[in-house]
Amino acid sequence: MNEIIDAEVRHLTTAELDAGLEEIRHSPKDGGTLALIVRRPAVDEREVLDEGQLSLDEGLVGDTWRMRRSSRTADGSAHPEMQLNIINARAIALIAPDAARRPLAGDQLHVDL
Repeated sequence: MNEIIDAEVRHLTTAELDAGLEEIRHSPKDGGTLALIVRRPAVDEREVLDEGQLSLDEGLVGDTWRMRRSSRTADGSAHPEMQLNIINARAIALIAPDAARRPLAGDQLHVDL
């Protein structure tokens, strides 16, 4: 994944982002399609999966959610409501036009929703 991290990054202008908003607004409202599953096995590491297993205890099995600290819990432990992160697939496609960089967002599920 380091070659993805080291790739040249170009940030979109406000005008480019605004131009893409209409496509995001056309996302399905009643059902979605899972576009990408990304597991974070360690800090700064990403694994793109063909399929994943969800668990009430672990979230995405093999992800390091439980090991991540949170400033939003009294004891600094992993936040139970941040076990699984979902991002709109059209939004991340706009933000990161290079599909190879999309796993770096940190969201485990990219859904056209």
